[in-house]
Amino acid sequence: MTEKILILDFGSQYTQLIARAVREANVYCEIIPYHKKFTVDSTLKGIILSGSPFSVNEENAPLVDVASFIQQLPVLGVCYGAQLTAKVFGGRVDKSNKREYGRAKLLKKQEDVLLQNVSDHSQVWMSHSDSITQLPEGFELLATTDSIPVAAFKKNGTEAKPLYGLQFHPEVYHSTEGKKIIHNFLTNICGCKQDWTPASFVHETVEQLKQQIGDAHVIMALSGGVDSTVAATLISKAIGDRLHGIFVDNGVLRKDEFESVLATYKKLGLNITGIDAKQMFYKELAGKTDPEAKRKVIGKLFIDVFQDEAKKVEGVKFLGQGTIYPDVIESVSVHGPSVTIKSHHNVGGLPDTMHLSLVEPLRFLFKDEVRKVGLELGIPEDLIFRHPFPGPGLAIRILGEITEEKVKLLQEADAIYTKSLKEHELYTKVWQAGAILLPVKSVGVMGDERTYEYTVALRAVTSVDGMTADWAHLPYEYLAHVSNEIINNVRGINRVVYDISSKPPATIEWE
Repeated sequence: MTEKILILDFGSQYTQLIARAVREANVYCEIIPYHKKFTVDSTLKGIILSGSPFSVNEENAPLVDVASFIQQLPVLGVCYGAQLTAKVFGGRVDKSNKREYGRAKLLKKQEDVLLQNVSDHSQVWMSHSDSITQLPEGFELLATTDSIPVAAFKKNGTEAKPLYGLQFHPEVYHSTEGKKIIHNFLTNICGCKQDWTPASFVHETVEQLKQQIGDAHVIMALSGGVDSTVAATLISKAIGDRLHGIFVDNGVLRKDEFESVLATYKKLGLNITGIDAKQMFYKELAGKTDPEAKRKVIGKLFIDVFQDEAKKVEGVKFLGQGTIYPDVIESVSVHGPSVTIKSHHNVGGLPDTMHLSLVEPLRFLFKDEVRKVGLELGIPEDLIFRHPFPGPGLAIRILGEITEEKVKLLQEADAIYTKSLKEHELYTKVWQAGAILLPVKSVGVMGDERTYEYTVALRAVTSVDGMTADWAHLPYEYLAHVSNEIINNVRGINRVVYDISSKPPATIEWE
């Protein structure tokens, strides 16, 4: 069984970063709302209390029973978690004279296993408006900074498990040795073996899938994307041809994508059926110009096509999906039950209409972990590191009505753009790139002829997770090159522009 760390979330914007840091140390962890009950078993090695936008001195401040936790497990409180720990044991937490936000230098007061190999004056990141002004009796100061009296502490005594608190955020990039501190907590204090690797995940997950699915069949919609492909490959390793994959050509895929993805799936040994439904989608999309209307048409028709195909398969009891951890992490509602940030699935609505149980082998992985598992499974790098692509595909990159002619124009322009990014070694430096066909025609000159053709906008952004994004500063020489390539090779496009909007206020996609 995999050992794990539990992170109790009090609503901090940095909670997922704690999880990322723990997992980078090859230790599995899960995030749950602070008020959710949990079971302590032999696999649970420790608890981390996250930060929070709240003050421990507020009347409805979120609380947990730290004293009972340390009767069973080591605990590390971070920021709010540290302040809460100090307060519940009888210490003092007061409002700071000023909000402490930004870099500070850690001043070690003594050596301790938590701060082992952490240099004195190490840079840490502060983000708080309260400070611990007095530690409880039986607690020991480990570090301070120039501006706050308590930056790190521990509880003395041998009657319980170790209890530590950090006023700063070790999980963020600006805490230069923060991950070393988290590593020390995991190994020196919790005794974690650090054996959670892509290989171990594959082995354990395949065994779990065999148990979960038994002799039943699984049906799954595949998109050609990383998440659904990795999920399908894991399920296939567990049950072979009893996984029935369906890949629908909705007419708004990238150029040659239907054929190339099917070929890749065949090489991976997946039992996959390709459905060419292009004309059906074009017919339903005719006359639709509103982005939401286009999305709804594509979503509904996809479900219809998927269900028709699914009816042909006997013994199906499960629906496979490529859901990943950020899609299912619960955010904290501190005055009531937890709420879900986002409920996203590759095939929205299908579980209700088809009465199938879900199989989601990636639901506890972050995107970068999915890619590592994919490489472990032998999935080609081209597929693993491809840019995100929207569910409605090119339909939301063609502004206005969708026609087969417009799709072909955009497919050609997009293919040239993608190929040139790779040739100029820029593809891996941007998070997402794509071409947008605008409902605008303009005058141009080619040779001695006057043209009146479409305009294409090129979009490229840098980002970590797509929540915020900056426009990619591609070299002028490259932009000039790709503009010429598109205009010279795609009849019907005579003008190329580059989008220099960041998110926010703009979105990555145009619709």
